[in-house]
Amino acid sequence: MNQATIDFLHGHADADPIKLLFQQERYPDVDMRFVAEQLEGRRQATTKWPMLKEKPDFYFPPKLNCEQSSSQMTAEYKAVHFATAGDTIADITGGMGIDSIAFARKCAKVDYCEQDTHLVELMQHNCKILTLENIDCHSGDCIKFLEAGGHYDLIFADPARRDAHGRKVTAFEDCSPNLLKHKELLLERGGRLLVKASPMIDLTAARQQLGDVAEIHILSRHGECKEVLFYCKPDVATVIIHCVLLQQDDFCFTLEDESSARTEYCTKVGKYLYEPDGALLKGGPFNLIGQRYRLAKLSRNSHLYTSDNLVQNFPGRMFHVIQPIALNRKGIQQQLPDKKAHVMCRNYPIGAAQLQQQLGLKEGGDMFIIATTIAKKPIGFLCERIINNP
Repeated sequence: MNQATIDFLHGHADADPIKLLFQQERYPDVDMRFVAEQLEGRRQATTKWPMLKEKPDFYFPPKLNCEQSSSQMTAEYKAVHFATAGDTIADITGGMGIDSIAFARKCAKVDYCEQDTHLVELMQHNCKILTLENIDCHSGDCIKFLEAGGHYDLIFADPARRDAHGRKVTAFEDCSPNLLKHKELLLERGGRLLVKASPMIDLTAARQQLGDVAEIHILSRHGECKEVLFYCKPDVATVIIHCVLLQQDDFCFTLEDESSARTEYCTKVGKYLYEPDGALLKGGPFNLIGQRYRLAKLSRNSHLYTSDNLVQNFPGRMFHVIQPIALNRKGIQQQLPDKKAHVMCRNYPIGAAQLQQQLGLKEGGDMFIIATTIAKKPIGFLCERIINNP
């Protein structure tokens, strides 16, 4: 980050980062890779970290670290729900540092630990730019850091979910560091433990492996599951699961709530169909969804619901059922002469892409074909989506 590189960056704020990479020979004194990383990071910041849009001297890490980082919205969620004003917090897998920044704006002190020295240097610079004096940056192995360190009110861990060959992994024992191997140390050094896991993780297995799980928070945005958080503390009586639709209401329940809930199954599909948000599909309150919103489930494994009266505040996608439709080319083309529709398959023998091809449809238009199974019989519905959620 010499002065020539910084000057070049400020003078080419609107340049194409890919094109700049091919101009390294023209500017031998400029670290063009660094410039490209900054321009790419600024573009991501527009939606992922809006607080950084007006910080031209904030330096972004390489692309992969940006992609793996929490968004501003999910980082602030952690700070609001798991930190208090007087807390000392250790972020032992610091990365880009967005979670540490959010925690530092809420609590008394944050120790940021990261084994990549380049990321540590960037974080030290960025803390000065953001005037965050309550973050101490540490370079090295986080387990050795904890072994040599003191006690924290909260330890936050987001272990790396890639193996030695760069392939994505999910289970805790395959991540780095292996939290299960060091669980005793983590609980000894931290009064509470917050773990960020893969959205693909098996909730039941993870809960049993970690132990002392008090809450599970599943964060989703626009229907996509973004993060799964396990909050651990001593003397847990029951586990509360929070299905969090960011910027909307949460759906909270316990496993006991779900096991005691009763589901009504439909005898016929009503005027409306409902598909739960990704957070609920991950959390699995499938009996409670029907009970709380007074909806009938189509079948045990479909996770689709129906009603004759519209439930405006349903946490997921809502569809108006125009009519049942035969899932063959003739039936489809009579109803969709432009041959365009979005195809959804839920508990159906084949996937959406294959069914779309069989029906001779192109992706697009305003109509949805929802294919599912009721009473062991495949069935399709022509629907239009109801848009009233953020």
